Order: sequence, then C-alpha cells, then structure tokens
Amino acid sequence: MKTKVRYYRQELGMTQKELGKKAGVARQTINSLETGKYNPSLLLAYKITLLLGFDNIHDVFTFEDEDIKD
Repeated sequence: MKTKVRYYRQELGMTQKELGKKAGVARQTINSLETGKYNPSLLLAYKITLLLGFDNIHDVFTFEDEDIKD
C-alpha cells in the first residue's frame, strides 16, 4: 500500500507525533505508515483520512495489485 500521509501531513504543518496523538496511535505508527512498513486497519486509515482533511480513503491510501492478491 502506498500512502500520501507524509505529504498531506507536512502540507498541514503537522508533526508525526501530533497526527499520531489525534489518531490515537504512537508517532512510530505514523512513521511506519509513511515508510510503507505498516498497513493500517480500515478504521485507522479512515481516521487519518479525516484528520488530513479528506473524505475518501483513496485520496490518501493507494492499494497496489500485490496488496489484494490471494
């Protein structure tokens, strides 16, 4: 999964720690999301999407073919 979390977070002038606190997760979780080392739950992805000012998860998170293969 690819994300635009870092880009949009920085555009808002928000730190990883601030976003993590608002989303109810650790800063390290945000870092792992931004570096592609962690795939969030649907609920967390939606929370982050809303916190970044979007309504559609696909505006922030992009699924790749290998993410959905069996």
